[in-house]
Amino acid sequence: MSRRQSLVSLAVALLCGGVLVLFTDIEVQMVRWVNCGPLSTDAEQASEVCR
Repeated sequence: MSRRQSLVSLAVALLCGGVLVLFTDIEVQMVRWVNCGPLSTDAEQASEVCR
């Protein structure tokens, strides 16, 4: 593998990793909003996850 191919492979791997991290953070925030949002019960809002 040439040096250019190695750099491109590294750039693609970093890009894929960044996308996975971004979508994981968004998913966690969405789940927290659904579970702890305005439509949740008082018990859910008082839970350890929602604090």
